[in-house]
Amino acid sequence: MEATLNSVEQAARQQQFLKVISREEATERFQAALRLSPLGRETVSLDDCHGRVLAGDVASPIDVPGFDRSNVDGFAVRAEDTRGAMEESPRSLRLNEESLLPGVAPQLFVASGTATPISTGGMLPRGTDAVLMIEDSDFVESGGDRHLEVRKSVSAGQFISFAGSDIAKGETVLWAGTKLSSREISVLAAIGQTEVSVYRRPRVAILSTGDEVVSPGEPLPPGCVYDSNAAILSAAVRECGGSPTVLGRVKDNLDELSAKVQEALSYDVILLSGGTSKGAGDLSYRVVQQFTDPGIVAHGVALKPGKPICLAVTQGKPVVILPGFPTSAIFTYHEFVAPVIRAIAGMPLERRESIPAKVPQRIHSDKGRTEYSLVRLFETPNGVTAFPLGKGSGSVTTFSQADGFITIPQTTEILDAGTTIDVTLLDRQLTPVDLVVMGSHCIGLDSLLAELRRRGRSVSTMHIGSQGGLNAVKRGECHLAGIHLLDPETDQYNAPFLDESLHLIRGYQRMQSFVFRPDDERFAEITAAKAALQRALSTPDCVMVNRNPGSGTRLLTDQLFKELGNSGQPDGYANQVKSHNAVAAALAQGRADWGIAIETVARSYGLATLPLRAEHYDFVVREEQCDHPLIREFQCLLQEPSIREHLAAMGFSGVGEGD
Repeated sequence: MEATLNSVEQAARQQQFLKVISREEATERFQAALRLSPLGRETVSLDDCHGRVLAGDVASPIDVPGFDRSNVDGFAVRAEDTRGAMEESPRSLRLNEESLLPGVAPQLFVASGTATPISTGGMLPRGTDAVLMIEDSDFVESGGDRHLEVRKSVSAGQFISFAGSDIAKGETVLWAGTKLSSREISVLAAIGQTEVSVYRRPRVAILSTGDEVVSPGEPLPPGCVYDSNAAILSAAVRECGGSPTVLGRVKDNLDELSAKVQEALSYDVILLSGGTSKGAGDLSYRVVQQFTDPGIVAHGVALKPGKPICLAVTQGKPVVILPGFPTSAIFTYHEFVAPVIRAIAGMPLERRESIPAKVPQRIHSDKGRTEYSLVRLFETPNGVTAFPLGKGSGSVTTFSQADGFITIPQTTEILDAGTTIDVTLLDRQLTPVDLVVMGSHCIGLDSLLAELRRRGRSVSTMHIGSQGGLNAVKRGECHLAGIHLLDPETDQYNAPFLDESLHLIRGYQRMQSFVFRPDDERFAEITAAKAALQRALSTPDCVMVNRNPGSGTRLLTDQLFKELGNSGQPDGYANQVKSHNAVAAALAQGRADWGIAIETVARSYGLATLPLRAEHYDFVVREEQCDHPLIREFQCLLQEPSIREHLAAMGFSGVGEGD
């Protein structure tokens, strides 16, 4: 008991950061303590050099091509011998007794009035200065005499690649610092290289820390998370020219962590994920705090996400404790670690493109901290719109779904809707898509869009809720929105929310259900959903999990409460989650006892359901977009028998039908 009280007291009294400093000061301190130059050179074979960085300039020891070479199939000739040749008055040339295939050295001199057959890539013989294409001549044999009738004149040098015209002997063909791709490797092979000198890759040790971290493939206990940081950091290190090694995960044990960090110091760069704060279970900073040469140079930076980052240097090696949350970890990695790894790998600084875009909604920021916000970009009639993803630093999908990010200065608190701001692209350029879909998420819609992708269409989706999707369509920010909004006055779905500028495409029906755990005896004998709802509202300590305002399910829930005469808010009403999956997860984990969600999702979590009513999940487009080829294709898709059967098997009904 005493040990438990001590742990609670430690957690309650956790210290704050040493000193929060600016991003610029943290970068300056960190890089000043490091030697930002390549670690050394090594020689590798051409087979192993892809992605490596050249450690020196490469000059060609030969000419490429090394001889005058024919570019076409035809005849090696003297251009003067073809002068004046035309269809109606051809010139005649005698054929030499030699045929020049690639790799064959010519033996015969081509005298005036003669020609030698030559193939593409063949070496030109002495005496010639041009190649006549085979289709511009006729072969004539008469009485044992063979000759060529030339029907088109050629100029000197025509259809010839001269020696050294591609690469000259002594020419520098590749420069130090070049990252070798298939294009550069082809050049090295063309000049006869079998190996090349490259910079040594920095070896990067990656450690994940925390009792809650579980390696992928292992069972996932309640309250734990799979270690996604090690995988994303490994990939990011490779992209920067480093060689990552995942040393595994370390639980919150000071001795074990200290031993692992000592092992990691045999590498060039050490990355720890998690434990950078100063709470009771955050041990990483306590291990790194022991280094004094100079040791910690920054702990706490005015960034969002990423404030808790800890930057240290020991034995001339960077030791970085990245925040445990995935988005924070990868942002701070790219901000502070990536430039260092690129420098010691011999790679140039990364240059990213940026484009201007408008934000569609007001964005609040914490004054005093530079804030990064990942965004999705969509082309609209009024220019590019940047939608903040807003999933938080704990999201593992945010980076994979983002096109870029905006940087909000530490002096800015609010970006008003319509503000134009530069978006830094995560890729070199923004790739346009055929169809942009927003609105409420549904696995049925996922299936439909997957089919479009299989048919070669590019589709981009963003889940912003039914009301958000409806507004996005109105503003022209997407082609199609999935919605399931119930109008309490008409008791109809979706149609009452449309104005004359919008068109409704009938989708399918999903069964909204009262959902609970199958072993909950309070609902064991009840067979009707409204009776179960009445039981839940009248039973003490029967906790609900609610949906967010503006969602179709929330509108239905509030209407049901009104019908049952429930004027208060049951226990758990304020727990407002943003998806059917979050409702099901809360029930499956015992954090709540009942909720309202669609049957298909509840079933996948092994929950019991009682049907309430079929809701209509439909699609909205702007009237002027009805003839868009992808909208027509989507509508046809809904009518295909195989698609309707597939949706029915998933638990959806009435595909393409009205009320």
